[in-house]
Amino acid sequence: MDATLKPRTTQELEDVVKWAAAEEQPLEIIGQGSKRGLGRPVQAAHVLDLSDISGVDSYEPAELILTVKAGTPIAEVEKLVDENAQELSFEPMDYGPLQGVDAGKGTVGGVLAANLSGPRRIKAGAARDHVLGMEAVSGRGEIFNSGGKVVKNVTGYDLPRALCGSFGTLAVASTVTLKVNPKPETSASFVLTGLGDESAIAALCQAMGSSAEVSGAAHLPAGVGGEKSRTILRLEGFETSVDYRFKGLQKLLSAFGSAERLAENDSRSLWRTIRDVEPFAGSNAPVWRISVAPTRGPKLVELLRGKLDIEAYYDWSGGLVWVSLVDGLVHESDIRGTLLDAGGGHATLVRAVPSVRSNMDVFQPQPAPLASLSARLKAQFDPSGILNPGRMTAGV
Repeated sequence: MDATLKPRTTQELEDVVKWAAAEEQPLEIIGQGSKRGLGRPVQAAHVLDLSDISGVDSYEPAELILTVKAGTPIAEVEKLVDENAQELSFEPMDYGPLQGVDAGKGTVGGVLAANLSGPRRIKAGAARDHVLGMEAVSGRGEIFNSGGKVVKNVTGYDLPRALCGSFGTLAVASTVTLKVNPKPETSASFVLTGLGDESAIAALCQAMGSSAEVSGAAHLPAGVGGEKSRTILRLEGFETSVDYRFKGLQKLLSAFGSAERLAENDSRSLWRTIRDVEPFAGSNAPVWRISVAPTRGPKLVELLRGKLDIEAYYDWSGGLVWVSLVDGLVHESDIRGTLLDAGGGHATLVRAVPSVRSNMDVFQPQPAPLASLSARLKAQFDPSGILNPGRMTAGV
């Protein structure tokens, strides 16, 4: 890298991007660098470091609205809202431990660029569903604003949704307005042990279709974080409501065995482990993040186990499968071919060395019509291709 550029204001950010566009100088965009291992290695001459564009612009707890600079550490934001008995309901995961980086290093901008969410996505939605407004600088070097500071805002195109999940390839966010929610009074986990994958996912799906208002549904097979398998359902809310719904699940899922109840502290710790993929942290084995229809998850894992030496566990009631390749190889063709055999879905490589990621499709290849649409969107926002070039697709 030739230089690290650290703007302190949106105006300075605009000046940097405008210069880079005029000189056709590619930029790698980072907050604190905790997600550099996601996507393909960026082909850029300079680093655009947003860590100085940090701080809270405004926070109105009574209105459930928070406006914050994009370079603000997400840990600071979560601490602030927690002190006001509120939370970010999309429960952003922390890729740090999986990537060999200290936990708590991510920024608000990075969370939105990757559209991160945790186990509560099955109930609360993804990060993009909680963005009310955004100020950003396009690859043309132009500041634009979209959305606002109210929950219902339908003026114009929903640009924040387009930018969330674009990994900084369309624009550089400078300020974001988020919707926050009251924090549940308490939480507990309903845990069944000893179930096989198919029975576990059946139990999770049955619970998700009930009135129990489950906010987390995961299955850890035997050997993944424990000797026995654990099938886990999270309940949150007022204590009396949690107690009532726990008893309801006991009746509903009695055929799957008796359940253990994890109290609040142990429950929170377990869901943090699931959220941050801690069972696969501490090694260099390639890890895939695979999205499928929940009922197809066990079939996918069964087929993969017939071909490869893997470790796997399920989140989102079976709709999200984390797969670690024990032999240290990525097995791209096996993963994507087996995914197709299991009914289709999306497979993203979330941990591998740069030399491997630079020579493959890290993200699920798009169908031709969607790839064409993505290319047109890139051309509109970043015609010179200076923002995180090559991160999502080779040569783009």
